[in-house]
Amino acid sequence: VLRDDFRQPPGDVVVAAGEPAVLECVPPRGHPEPSVSWKKDGARLSDKDERLTIRGGKLMLATTRKSDAGVYVCVATNVVGERDSEPAELVVF
Repeated sequence: VLRDDFRQPPGDVVVAAGEPAVLECVPPRGHPEPSVSWKKDGARLSDKDERLTIRGGKLMLATTRKSDAGVYVCVATNVVGERDSEPAELVVF
């Protein structure tokens, strides 16, 4: 089972360059419990980037750069399939 509705979709975030940014997402209920990953501008984010932390449904950027600005989507995945959240914009000024 994987429901359509995200319990908390990510919201737009505005930060100054160099500041940390947090995008929060609570995935839909599912069985088994869905895992969360993130996409930026349509491309899946890698957790190999040491500035990036994905914990639970939170995407944390330690120090934002201008290049981090863009449209982020929270992706919930389990054996049934995948659901994308509504997009959220990260603005870096």
